[in-house]
Amino acid sequence: MTPPDLSVFETLESEVRSYCRAWPAVFDRAQGARLTDEDGHSYLDFFAGAGSLNYGHNNPVLKRALIDYIERDGITHGLDMATTAKRAFLETFQNVVLRPRDLPYKVMFPGPTGTNAVESALKLARKVKGRESVVSFTNAFHGMSLGSLAVTGNAFKRAGAGIPLVHGTPMPFDNYFDGQVPDFLWFESLLEDQGSGLNKPAAVIVETVQGEGGINVARAEWLRALQDLCHRQDMLLIVDDIQMGCGRTGGFFSFEEAGITPDIVTLSKSISGYGMPMSLCLFKPELDVWEPGEHNGTFRGNNPAFVTAAAALDAYWADGQMEKQTLARGEQVEQALLAICGEHDTARFRGRGLVWGLEFDDPTRASAVCARAFELGLLLETSGPQSEVVKLLPPLTITPEELDEGLRTMARAVRETA
Repeated sequence: MTPPDLSVFETLESEVRSYCRAWPAVFDRAQGARLTDEDGHSYLDFFAGAGSLNYGHNNPVLKRALIDYIERDGITHGLDMATTAKRAFLETFQNVVLRPRDLPYKVMFPGPTGTNAVESALKLARKVKGRESVVSFTNAFHGMSLGSLAVTGNAFKRAGAGIPLVHGTPMPFDNYFDGQVPDFLWFESLLEDQGSGLNKPAAVIVETVQGEGGINVARAEWLRALQDLCHRQDMLLIVDDIQMGCGRTGGFFSFEEAGITPDIVTLSKSISGYGMPMSLCLFKPELDVWEPGEHNGTFRGNNPAFVTAAAALDAYWADGQMEKQTLARGEQVEQALLAICGEHDTARFRGRGLVWGLEFDDPTRASAVCARAFELGLLLETSGPQSEVVKLLPPLTITPEELDEGLRTMARAVRETA
């Protein structure tokens, strides 16, 4: 096989690039759950744009809506101006997502990326409560801008800030002590102790499933206890649903299973449905204390993304079938992982819906599995602080046959790297 021509990327593009190092191919086309490189080789995608492509590549329903909108010269760049595309999205989001779940949230468009949404959530919580400190959790990941990094756990990513990251305090995530310590014992002790040195937090920010942190799944009872603690201690609860929202764990929001109602929710990645930049910050109406223009962004009005977002909600969330399908696909993954772990006693797995992680006793094994999977035509990435977990993140629209094909390829990669 002739190696791909990567010269321009290697000579001109910054050394900061990462995914392309694990997947040395020049990708040219994509549809559904498959990508094709410029040499015609096909790859099954268990990465889904890091969770930005829940409905697959170039989803035909969303593509048709987008093409129609562009062809009629619909608004592309709108800042926070009122547009027909934004109106259609807001009405659809209210009718399909918020009202059926009895969620009262106001909707803020903070900028096009997940870290924009997190920054706005942190700013709002501090403004509402008049306090600076925010509590996050071990192995959390919330973004790469400075405020988001301050509540991120990964030491490598934090080190890239180049300055002290302040006003964030980490606490142990669910099962951090392997069940040896009662939930929130340390956290609540610090809050109650006047000599603890912990400034009263404005908020707590949490992922219900830590994607970048190693597919660490919080129990529903742990999340309910966290919400109760926040209420008792006058702290706002922020759920970062950027990667796990939009149906990744089953329900549209990942916190639905726990029966909680966060004060603030951040969404991005798959909210546009088509992989286009878009993010939302949702919050209870009484928290809407912003002054006009107090938080803004040039590209917060990405109208083509509003078009595909509304189309995705109409196509996949109006009838409740997507959640059932995702849970069924999740059971298919779980059975395959059970078989792999039955064959390899140094492996274990965890996950929910269509996000799963396979971890090995040898932390270097995950990278080897992903490298072999790429050679076999499957895109997988690693996660966790030592890249010790193989992360499965296929599109929600993947067919059972494609899912089975990818799982068999992964099982082969595991065997061939033993």
